[in-house]
Amino acid sequence: MTAAVRPFGPAVVRPFHPADLPGMYRVCLGTGDSGRDATPLYRDPDLLGHIYTAPYPAADPALTFVATDELGPLGFVVATADTYSFEEWQEENWWPGLRARYPSALAVDPEDGTHDWRRVDHLQRTRPHHDDLYVRHPAHLHIDILPRGQGSGLGRRLMSTLTTALRDRGVPGLHLGVGSGNPGARAFYLAVGFTELSRQEWGSQMVMTLD
Repeated sequence: MTAAVRPFGPAVVRPFHPADLPGMYRVCLGTGDSGRDATPLYRDPDLLGHIYTAPYPAADPALTFVATDELGPLGFVVATADTYSFEEWQEENWWPGLRARYPSALAVDPEDGTHDWRRVDHLQRTRPHHDDLYVRHPAHLHIDILPRGQGSGLGRRLMSTLTTALRDRGVPGLHLGVGSGNPGARAFYLAVGFTELSRQEWGSQMVMTLD
């Protein structure tokens, strides 16, 4: 007789706690290939999290929210209320340590299918830059949810929690980019109130007005 599988209870969405960070790194890697598991693509399993997860709660922990269940973190949303100020903060406080840890010599394709070199190239080259988009939509976000949390309304709960926090600060709007290889994410963002500002070969630039 096959043992019954006990379903997990509903995920809890709550503010970030520093103890969440290792689990958030795992979520980031587990969704880092356009929503699919990116583990086979990275020699360093922490590299994606260093870039797309950890700097946000380090800079402004009040705009990070985590979804947890019996197994731990299964999703999160991280954001900044002011993209340009966040980029300046990263340039001063975040990138120097990573640039020393991942020197430019590692930004060379080893031709083995791994993507670490792309991320190293990104962290070495990125610099603060002004964009007209930031005037009306200064905030931006990243949201990741593991498969066990998808299709349950969890994405909407995380997004609603974040947008409420941004509105409470008087932030007028937010933006994000979604890759062309992730049509499900694009459909989700349209469903929760984003509009497509532009579409390029790499994907879509999307915005949401909050005021």
